[in-house]
Amino acid sequence: MSFSHTTPAHGHWFSALAAALDRRSAVRLARVFLGAVLAAGRRTITAWIRAAGLSADYKPVYTAVAAAGARADRIAARLARAVVRPLLAGPARLTLALDDTPTKRYGPQVQGAGIHHNPTPGPAGGPFVYGHVWVVLAVLIQHPAWGVVALPLLARLYVRAKDLAGHAPWHRPAFRTKLALAVELLRWAEFWLGDVAAALWVVADGAYARAAFLKPMKALGVTVVSRLRKDAALWTEPPARRPGQRGRPRVYGDARIDLAKRAGQRRGWERDTLTLYGQAVVKRYKTFVATWRPAGGAIRVVLVDEPAGWRAYFCTDLAARVADILAAVADRFALETAFRDVKEVVGAGQQQTRFVRASEGAFHVCLWTFTLTEAWAWGRSAAALVDRSASPWDDATRRPSHADKRRAWRRELLAKEIHAALPIGPTSAEFHAAAERLLRWAA
Repeated sequence: MSFSHTTPAHGHWFSALAAALDRRSAVRLARVFLGAVLAAGRRTITAWIRAAGLSADYKPVYTAVAAAGARADRIAARLARAVVRPLLAGPARLTLALDDTPTKRYGPQVQGAGIHHNPTPGPAGGPFVYGHVWVVLAVLIQHPAWGVVALPLLARLYVRAKDLAGHAPWHRPAFRTKLALAVELLRWAEFWLGDVAAALWVVADGAYARAAFLKPMKALGVTVVSRLRKDAALWTEPPARRPGQRGRPRVYGDARIDLAKRAGQRRGWERDTLTLYGQAVVKRYKTFVATWRPAGGAIRVVLVDEPAGWRAYFCTDLAARVADILAAVADRFALETAFRDVKEVVGAGQQQTRFVRASEGAFHVCLWTFTLTEAWAWGRSAAALVDRSASPWDDATRRPSHADKRRAWRRELLAKEIHAALPIGPTSAEFHAAAERLLRWAA
């Protein structure tokens, strides 16, 4: 289906992002974005092509998708400037989220695919999954009504060293660890988003609490919040320098800090009411400053007393408040929700691509259309996005899901095309009523 009456907002976004490619590929990529939003059923690239009306030009479309993977950094920069920045109303601190996630793949000769740990085994309980693993960077933004929303911007494909040998040299990417890929993503974010706020924070899973990631972040001036191992080798702060003492200042103290003993001590605990996951909860915590070699110096440690046992977190900003640290840890869950929606609703991993660049381009199209959908729905009310009158069993106060927002955007796109094609005359009201019924069935 070819669309000629696209709305200015999404038409501008699609064209602005695709303009990072060659002019011939840019036209096709802009329509691929439209097809990715409108496609239903299994969201393969051929489904995108059919929805965008590009069936007669399908071979160059695959080239355009691969080109998007090769120039993902440039397209993501345009996404950050044109779409994400307007949603950031001058925050004092910009918080980014970083994590990795797998997408299942099937079939032989899928470049970059391998056997990886499955973080969500599900009822089957499979500890491993065959497919691609992506290190994803997202912006965390507080919505006035829906809480914290994660907007993915850029990703990197992680390929194990043993899986690289099976690819032809001209398709073989260089081996890089997840930590190295994470550093690349944060350097990109600091360049393009470093001037948005006075402070740049990144909250990551405990797997990224390593020296290979923490020390480059310290050099960039990026504050890191993450989980801390219970057996972490922490040390006290260095003693104060004596008058006239020569030599470089000490970085680490002499006494070892045992987190288990600190957590077992009854003294030093505090209570406070914090807002986590959109609700006010009372937390019992203990905080202190320690030195840690992977961080290259001092960190603020926060021990939290949970029903299942104590947990430890850290922040590389010593002046950070406990409320801000724990809020950042809780807000990171929005990225996990985004991963679920990108796979189940948008269809990431279903594109049936073989080559590395095509897989990278297809995954980024899924990430970017997710972010575009959230940005389109940002200023709209829940009543404008979803009508639950036909579902009395549903909770009318439940916030719109990403699937609801995506259906609402599809309805708007289809409505403008149908209404533009309807004749104006005495029977236009009947045509419009029929169109509304058709839209309700189609989207």
